[in-house]
Amino acid sequence: MGQRQSSSARRRSGCVPSVMWAGIVVNIGLILWSVGSGNGFSLETLRALLTPSATSVGAAQRALLRGDFETALTASQTALTRDPTENAAHVTLVRSLIYRSYVDFEYETDRADALELARLRTERADADHDVWAVYAFALQANGNPVEAVEVAERVLQVDPEHVLARSALALGYAGVGSFDRAHQESETARAHRPDDPAQFEALRAFAISTADLGNYAQAGELLDGLLEAQPRFIPLHFERALYAKQVGDAGRATEAYYQVMALSPSNVKAHMRLCELSSELNERAASQRYCAWVTEHAPDLPEGWYRLGREYYLSSDFALAQQTLNKCSSLQVTQGVPPNERIFECWYLQGQAAEILGDCRALLTIYTQFRIMASDPSVQARWVYPPEGPPMCNTSDGAG
Repeated sequence: MGQRQSSSARRRSGCVPSVMWAGIVVNIGLILWSVGSGNGFSLETLRALLTPSATSVGAAQRALLRGDFETALTASQTALTRDPTENAAHVTLVRSLIYRSYVDFEYETDRADALELARLRTERADADHDVWAVYAFALQANGNPVEAVEVAERVLQVDPEHVLARSALALGYAGVGSFDRAHQESETARAHRPDDPAQFEALRAFAISTADLGNYAQAGELLDGLLEAQPRFIPLHFERALYAKQVGDAGRATEAYYQVMALSPSNVKAHMRLCELSSELNERAASQRYCAWVTEHAPDLPEGWYRLGREYYLSSDFALAQQTLNKCSSLQVTQGVPPNERIFECWYLQGQAAEILGDCRALLTIYTQFRIMASDPSVQARWVYPPEGPPMCNTSDGAG
């Protein structure tokens, strides 16, 4: 069989609708949003932040904290329509988009939309600390930790107690691997302005930095506290599952995914994670069931076909594996996924299944496709046969 030497980067793709916020951006203005100051933050404070408020901004913030992102987005847009200078509504809008992006694959582009909204707002001459802080938060969420740190530090130079800016700073440091500094900055953020809605980001950043330092059990306990007050906040359940898996607690991870499915029965991401977890536990029937659900409900998601094909391959159902993995490879080509971001295993395992089945024609086709793809210098994956090609295809029997 061909020899696999490395794997390329992967990208999840799927049915991702665009979020149209241009009209809001045109009307967004600025106003300084004053928040309370204090010496600490507790779950009691968080519960207080969830108390009903008569204003649209208050309704948006309350909806965000309880994980009702659709309501948060609608309420913040309503507040901006009534008063385009309402800065708190802008901050809540950006935060809501970022957190919704973690709910399911179809919302992943919300992060880029949030970043563009935040960036456009900073171009205004009257952009204040809150605007720049949420821009830093959006930068780190979009994989730009260095710039996030730079922006957050500029805010903190003039407002050292700005909770969202320091939380973004902590997450930025985590993004560049400075975990001790991230932990320190998130702890500092927690000590400032306990009534600030961004205390949620501070505690979440503290949990993330705790996990980054290898204290996964403690990080999980921190999230359990947040989830006690915010049981419907889906991104927290995904993070809780991740920390549980890090300590080998498959039961707690499964429970977290089930919580997501209870809140969002059609959640593709939760089913995908259960597919992966079941595979890790060698529960082939369960894994195939969850993976098949993903392909049925998100047929344009290549990774779903990859995961299902891989399970068929591991179950020695090579014909079905070949067919399923072909769907994965074809989708990535059709969708224009850059070569260096494609799921290499969709080609490799498909070829191995063809070789096991003695299907020389299919093997030559898929191997040729891979060689063309691998000619891109950005592709690090390798699948090596002798120069004359797969040995089985050099015989009269194999060529038939």
